[in-house]
Amino acid sequence: MAVFGGATLGSISFSSHLFDQHSCPLKLLPSSSSYRNSLLCVVKSFSGSATADTDRNSDQSSVLSASDDAGPSRMSRDWKMAKAYCKSGDTFEGEVEGFNGGGLLIRFHSLLGFLPYPQLSPSRSCKEPQKSIHDIAKTLVGSKLPVKVVQADEENRKLILSEKLALWPKYSQNVNVGDVFPGKVASVEDYGAFIHLRLDDGLYHLTGLVHVSEVSWDYVQDVRDVLRDGDEVRVIVTNIDKEKSRITLSIKQLEDDPLLETLDKVILKNSSTGSPSLSSNNGDAIEPLPGLETILAELLQEDGIEAVKINRQGFEKRVVSQDLQLWLSNTPPSEGKFVLLARAGRQVQEIHLTTSLDQQGIKKALQRVLERVP
Repeated sequence: MAVFGGATLGSISFSSHLFDQHSCPLKLLPSSSSYRNSLLCVVKSFSGSATADTDRNSDQSSVLSASDDAGPSRMSRDWKMAKAYCKSGDTFEGEVEGFNGGGLLIRFHSLLGFLPYPQLSPSRSCKEPQKSIHDIAKTLVGSKLPVKVVQADEENRKLILSEKLALWPKYSQNVNVGDVFPGKVASVEDYGAFIHLRLDDGLYHLTGLVHVSEVSWDYVQDVRDVLRDGDEVRVIVTNIDKEKSRITLSIKQLEDDPLLETLDKVILKNSSTGSPSLSSNNGDAIEPLPGLETILAELLQEDGIEAVKINRQGFEKRVVSQDLQLWLSNTPPSEGKFVLLARAGRQVQEIHLTTSLDQQGIKKALQRVLERVP
C-alpha cells in the first residue's frame, strides 16, 4: 500500500516525513483504530416483581428489571431521565444489585442497568489480579459505584453504564501528552494492545491504546508475538482525545528511532560525506531496491528533474518495515542536487536528485509519479 501524506496511491509506501541534520523526522501518528465495542446488552422493563439472571457462568445478556411499585408512567419517566444523563454526561451513583456472566446489574431508579466488565475501572482487576472477574463482581454487590449512562435505548430496552468513563475526567486531567507511565497489558488485539496506566497513587485508573505500528521499531506482523496479557511495559502518551475519552500510547517512541542512526551515517551532521558503514558508488552499479528503479525512471519524465543517481547504500541493524519508503532531506541542495533516501527492510540507498525544483516541487512530482506506478 503506497502512502504519500496519508493518501493511498499504489503498491509502495512513500513517507513524506521531512528531516534535517539536527532534528528527528516529523512523524505522522497512525490512524486511530476503532476501540472495542463491548457494550451489548438487553434490558427488559415491566410492571411486576423484579428478577435478575445472576448465573455467573451464563453468557446471557438479558436483564429483567422493575420495581414492585413501578408502573408504566414511572418507567417512562425514568427512561427519559436516563436519556438526559446520557446526553449530559453527568455521573450518578448506582447500587450493584447483582451480576451475570457479562457484567454488573446496577439500579437506576425503577430500571436495572447493565455495566459490562470491560467498563469497570481497571483498578479493580489490577488491584487483585489473582481474583477472577466474577469474584470481584461478587464483592461489589450491595456497594455503590459512580457510573455514566453510555446508552439509553427505551425501545430496545438497552441501558448501558460505565464506571470507567465516570472516572475518566477525574484522572485524565493529570495526564498530558509526553508523559511516561508504567503500564500493564490489559488485552491484545489484531490492531494493537490496550494498556492500563499506573498513576501516582499506584493504581490503574485509565486505559490507553498502543496501535500495532507503535509497539516496536522492529517489523511487527502480530502484536501477540511481542505483547501478552499482564505484561509490564513503559508507555508514552502521544494523544489525548477528551471528547471521546481516549488515550493513545506508544512503546517504541521511548526508544531511539533506528532510522536516525542510518540518516546520520548517510548524511553526517557536519555535512561531510563518507562512512565506513556505507558503500560509495565509485563506478560500481548499485542494484536499486525492488520497485525503486521504476520510480526513478518515471521521475525523470517530470519537468524540472534533470538527473537521478543512486550514490551510496547501507544497512540498518534491524528490520523496521519491508515496504519501500522514500525520505526527502531538508538539507540545502548542493549544486542543484537534493538528497533522497530509499529504505526497504534493512537496506538504505542514498539518491542524488539534480533538479531545478524546490522541496515542495519535488514532493509534488513524487506524488504524481506514485499515482502512475502500478
